Amino acid sequence: MLRRRPPRSASADDLLTTLGRLTAEAREGAERQQARVELAEVLQREMLPATLPEVPGLRVAATYAPARHGLDIGGDWYDGFPLPDGSLAFCIGDVQGHDVEAAAFMGQIRIGLRAVAPHAADPGEVLSRANDLLLSVAVGLFATCTFLRFDPATWELTSARAGHVPAIWATTDGRHGVVEDEGGLPLGIVPGESYPVTRRRLTTAGSFVLLTDGVVEGPSFAIEEGLAQVTRLVADRAGEDPAEVAAEVMNIAECTGHTDDAAVIVLSFDAADRAG
Repeated sequence: MLRRRPPRSASADDLLTTLGRLTAEAREGAERQQARVELAEVLQREMLPATLPEVPGLRVAATYAPARHGLDIGGDWYDGFPLPDGSLAFCIGDVQGHDVEAAAFMGQIRIGLRAVAPHAADPGEVLSRANDLLLSVAVGLFATCTFLRFDPATWELTSARAGHVPAIWATTDGRHGVVEDEGGLPLGIVPGESYPVTRRRLTTAGSFVLLTDGVVEGPSFAIEEGLAQVTRLVADRAGEDPAEVAAEVMNIAECTGHTDDAAVIVLSFDAADRAG
């Protein structure tokens, strides 16, 4: 005799309905997340410069690596542009947080720096003005930044930093080190913050490297070890092709086990080609 299966209870029907609803919501959530990732990637790509300025004797290259997980994208940036007085400006930075909001804030910072730089006396004033400008829009985020100005007439490099990772330098005569200049607070925290300026005269061929913490810090080792590795690498490749040096510096990020995005700018200068 055939036995009829007893009808499902109301509780079983409710459970299946709930599971179906949760599955649909999870699918919609995944699609929304993917859309936000794609939007952040587009914002990041469009806001990074296609080219960087150079002059005879100074070659410049940069590279960027996106984060490995989720929405961890959009926080790091770099830029370079000529100024009206003939000098060149370069900057690099890292926005608090990630996702589309961080990418949009990064764009505001980049535009703000470009807007105030032609009217500021030095990199410290550039950061101070940009800091107050960002606080005026009340976004609620902050960012670290290093800003450089290179004068091709005097071969003087002036710099200031707002809570950012120190730069690395090396010259072809064997000198090298980590730039531990005094700096100020990150941008977007305290109004009226001042940023000390450091001046360097480039008299020997070599390289000057700006980077973000995603290059030198991660689960595998601390930032001090990462900076030491970059310093050794730059010392060995001082003054060489900046694109190759930038790529090798970025490779160090793979050793840190980092999950954050990362950016590198390399300035390679040849004292033999100095103007004047």
